[in-house]
Formats: sequence, structure tokens, C-alpha cells
Amino acid sequence: MTPPLGDIAHIGHAQLFTPDLDASVAFFTGFLGLTVNGQHGDTVYLRTFDDYEHHSLVLTARDQPGLGRLALRTSSEEALRRRVRAIEAAGGTGEWTEDEPGLGRLYVTTDPDGHEHALYWESEYYQAPGALKPSLKNQPQAKPNRGVGVRRLDHVNFLAADVLANAEFQEQVLGARPTEQIRLDSGKIAARWLTYTDKSYDVVYTSDWTGSAGRLHHIAFATDTREDILRAADLAIDTGVFIETGPHKHAIQQTFFLYVYEPGGNRVELCNPLTRLVLAPDWPLITWTEEERKKGQAWGLKTIESFHTHGTPPVRP
Repeated sequence: MTPPLGDIAHIGHAQLFTPDLDASVAFFTGFLGLTVNGQHGDTVYLRTFDDYEHHSLVLTARDQPGLGRLALRTSSEEALRRRVRAIEAAGGTGEWTEDEPGLGRLYVTTDPDGHEHALYWESEYYQAPGALKPSLKNQPQAKPNRGVGVRRLDHVNFLAADVLANAEFQEQVLGARPTEQIRLDSGKIAARWLTYTDKSYDVVYTSDWTGSAGRLHHIAFATDTREDILRAADLAIDTGVFIETGPHKHAIQQTFFLYVYEPGGNRVELCNPLTRLVLAPDWPLITWTEEERKKGQAWGLKTIESFHTHGTPPVRP
């Protein structure tokens, strides 16, 4: 039985591994406009200006790029306990830890593909110091005066060996709602978009053609407007940020977007999905066929292939 909606309040933050920590920090602060809010050894904590929590992104030095932990804040302490019971009742395992600043205990588990998820409730509200204090008291931090100035971490797109098994983990164990999917002619589910909230999607699973497990497709940050994404493309050209594709508008979920790579080798999406919400409590799962998908990923653009699916990194300018 699908658990009650609302136990997962929202995506808290994501962790990325990077082989070039300094360059990655410079990208996220200088190009995207995030703010450093602490460092512990080879791990740096950064935040978007409209995040009420301690951090939105964790960068950790590793030999290879990729996703570390996706952290999800629950709607209450009881909701956290409920999800832990659901994970263990489904045969999953996890462990409790308290290893991130600004947060209480986290229950760390994995989806069937091996992507690490951390669930938590206790969270310290951010108090902006000095020049970072906003003029508007309902905003956690002043808007950045550099880079794109992204508002929040929007979603994470996982690559998965078995899309359906991982999507069902999100639905049946964590309580996410599926909103759209791609079904191939063979009947296989090649991708599924899911939400914990009224946003049209918070997490995505996309089929990994290599059959590998635990890999990342991209993380995405939301902008205020489409024009911010157009400006981001100009900034990318001026500052040497590698643009994979865009700006475009996706057919599925209708997200206006730009795909770039940060220096550590992780794909980052800038997106403007702010106007599309799923308000219907009985929203039907929209299925795209293989033939419909062939019409294009975005305004006729064919499906994007990258080094995360084919093993060859982009040439940096």
C-alpha cells in the first residue's frame, strides 16, 4: 500500500563528488551564485540564497565525479520514524548518523540501485550574517550580486539499471507520486518523474544503457525566470563554462533548461519549472510512448547523449 502523502517535505540537499574541489567551489559560487557556509576537511558546504537550511549542496573531494548523498527532510519527527519503519518493513537497511552541520540525526539508506538517501527532521534555520542579511524578512539571505543567482536546488535525476524498481521504492516506501514516464515498445519503463510535493517533479530515474548502478545523470537548480537561463548561457560563454545543450524547453514536464558541466565533471541543469505545479490530488500518470519520444526531447531536439552515458568527457574550452 502506498504510504500517506506528505511524509517527505522536500529535497534538503545533494552531495557531489569532485576531483577538483577548488574549481568546483569556484563554479558554484562564481557562476551559479551559491554561498560557502562552512568547510570540514575536503568537504565544503554551500547554500542557495532562498534556502532556509544550513546548506543546499555538499562538495566532497574524490577521484571521480558523481553523486554522494541525496538528503530529504521529512514533515515531522513521526514522519521520519514512519519512513524508517517503511524502509525496514520493505527489507531495506539503514543506519543513523549525525555528520552534517545544521542538522540532527540522519537515517541513511539506499534505493535498489545503490543511490544513497538520507532522511532527517531536525534542521537549524539559517541566520544570515552581516552583508548577507536580506532587506525582506521573509527571505533567508540577500540575493547574490554575482553569477546566475539560482534560488534553490530543484531536483535530482538518477541513472538506474532498473527504472521501475527504483521508482517503486520512491512511491511505495518514501511516498512519492509519479507524474510522467516513458514506456518503450517492449513495455520497459525507460524513465519516470516523481514528486514529494506540489512541484511536478523532485526526482527522476532514467535508464542507464550500460546497466551500471548508482550513477548520476544531473542535479538541477531553479532560477526565477527563463531570462535568467538565457543570461546564464551568456555568462557560460564569457567564463568558459562548458554548455552541453540549451537553452531549450523539455517536452516532458515542460521545463525550460540549460545543461552545463562543472569543472569536476558533473552535469548541472539550470531550470525554470516554477510555474508548473501538480495540484490535482488524483493526477493521472502521463505516459510517453517510444514513438512520441522520438519526436524530440526538447523543441525537436533529439535525446541528449553525454559522457555520463557513453564514457567520454566533453572537451572543455
